[in-house]
Amino acid sequence: MNEHISQQFNVELDDLKNQVMTMGGLVENHVQSACTALVEGDAALAERIVDEDFKINAMEVAIDEKCTYIIARRQPTAGDLRLVLMNIKTITDLERIGDEAEKVARMAGELIDLGAMKEHYVEIRHLGDHVRKMLHDALDAFTRMDVEAAVTTVAEDKKVDLEYEAIMRQLITRMMEDPRSIHRSLNVIWAARALERIGDHSKNICEYVIYLVKGKDIRHLDMKEVEKSIFS
Repeated sequence: MNEHISQQFNVELDDLKNQVMTMGGLVENHVQSACTALVEGDAALAERIVDEDFKINAMEVAIDEKCTYIIARRQPTAGDLRLVLMNIKTITDLERIGDEAEKVARMAGELIDLGAMKEHYVEIRHLGDHVRKMLHDALDAFTRMDVEAAVTTVAEDKKVDLEYEAIMRQLITRMMEDPRSIHRSLNVIWAARALERIGDHSKNICEYVIYLVKGKDIRHLDMKEVEKSIFS
């Protein structure tokens, strides 16, 4: 009987991980589509991302209920408990990434309505590519429980922050020089801010991987401290 329960518990944990990975795939698709809608001026695609955000919310609720069931029924301890808690935190960040993707899509719609030309989105094209890769790498690290990949991805967040700050300076200068650009520039700023937040949430997912595998909380540490803590 004990062996059967243990095997069933393993099945439940594997199923939980697969559900989180499926949610991650949907979120990644939303981020990519939102960025595409923005830089290509695709109103229909932007509207679809806004309309389908409920799917991500529903997945978060379903996975959260499964985690609650596992905790109540199996009463996991030690590593198993950390695994379940990690999944709860991960889906929270994934849901918030979905919200940020929706914001990008909404800003894309606003910019299209303003009649802004596609080349006006060049400020955040590279930032969008950067955070999309960061999210992809974070999900890959989660799937493989790869600490080295997680640490590498955490380091990318600083680069995203610097890129975001450069965009902000550029847009503020543009608004000062041409007040007619204020409305459009503000929408670009909100989109850039949403992308920067996607980088933050991707970093969080990597921190959970490191905590689960190494048992070390690296939040609020700089990269030198992180590398010393993990690899020394």
